[in-house]
Amino acid sequence: MIYERVVMKKHLPSKKSIAPDKLDSRWLERTVKGFANHRRIQILQMLVIEPELSLSDICDQFDMESANGSEHVRKLAIAGLVVKRRQKNHVYHKITDRGMKVLSFLKKLK
Repeated sequence: MIYERVVMKKHLPSKKSIAPDKLDSRWLERTVKGFANHRRIQILQMLVIEPELSLSDICDQFDMESANGSEHVRKLAIAGLVVKRRQKNHVYHKITDRGMKVLSFLKKLK
């Protein structure tokens, strides 16, 4: 299975900005924006239970329009919280290690 990571090059930290003792603020912003919505958090939680879901599966589960679901999944992918796998005419989504760490972090905030 080949998964693709959605990466926007303008949001990648430059090599100069990475310091061992400092967090890159743009990288953090991108990650936080990825899960800064209750619906996206619910999608991440659902991907833990069901490891691979298509967009239609996600939209059916939350009773939302495909355009809305697509935007949520896109933001999760840009943040590196989910990866996409294409199979013929379908795209399946899977939570990443970073996505699991985000859920663990959110659990600690509770």
